[in-house]
Amino acid sequence: MQDFYPSRVSDKPQITKRKDPVIHTDRRLDHEAPLSKEQLDFYEKNGFLQIENLFSEKEVAAMQKAIFELQDSNKHTQSDKIIREPDSDEIRSIFSVDQDDEYFKNIAGDERLLKIVNHLLGSDVYVHQSRINYKPGFSGKEFNWHSDFETWHTEDGMPRMRALSMSIALSDNYIHNGPLMLVPGSHNYYVSCVGETPENNYKQSLQTQKVGVPDNDSLKWLVEKGGGLSVATGKAGTITIFESNTMHASTSNMTPYPRNNLFMVYNSVENKLLEPFSGAGKRPEYIAVRKTTEPLGKETVLK
Repeated sequence: MQDFYPSRVSDKPQITKRKDPVIHTDRRLDHEAPLSKEQLDFYEKNGFLQIENLFSEKEVAAMQKAIFELQDSNKHTQSDKIIREPDSDEIRSIFSVDQDDEYFKNIAGDERLLKIVNHLLGSDVYVHQSRINYKPGFSGKEFNWHSDFETWHTEDGMPRMRALSMSIALSDNYIHNGPLMLVPGSHNYYVSCVGETPENNYKQSLQTQKVGVPDNDSLKWLVEKGGGLSVATGKAGTITIFESNTMHASTSNMTPYPRNNLFMVYNSVENKLLEPFSGAGKRPEYIAVRKTTEPLGKETVLK
């Protein structure tokens, strides 16, 4: 298949315009959407959207309890699905939670979420990747600037920009405890990064990403083009949806306040993975789903 978004193939970065729509359902059908026209306009323009109060306080409390139970039960577990901080043994992320835990599977398939995702992506969807991110107080490390799509395209073979990430905050996100930072409008431009993809790059990148990150000049251009940075603050339960190509990062957490979230990537069933465009080997199933790509049904509800 033609590579519409080449990256890591040149010694010079390049910025090109995206070749795919941002909202894949015809905007003339806005009246049928689970989001308001103002919300759709904001998402289309900026590449992200925050939603509050979709889940009840009771549901959020149950999610918080579940992520810490999972963390505690895996404290001494040796598994590739469990990513630890680069400088300590603390758990940084647990992957494939929707595949391995019935509770998180139900959240991923919750009808309230799927109505939004199906409309934005214009089709049925499946979970490309899921994980819990823990950023403990004092020791939680940063996530470098990157476009998820650049990685999913280059290392996983995701052909087009028809996926999105959904982050459910499970602690209060303050401006000072390492929250998600996003570059408004950056989803409209694709940064082709420099450098080849090392074999098994994911083993390093899930702790500290060094390949597939934008150069300083490209990032500065995107920030100036978008008019600055946005910080995704909000109380526990706030949902942040961001388009697959939106440039984002988060700083380390030097405060006493943890920053935790449940993170799910939804991909259109019409956008399933091909061979990695980098030419390297496929990443493991727990990072990039290839086998379980049946459409998520609307009968699943959060319990």
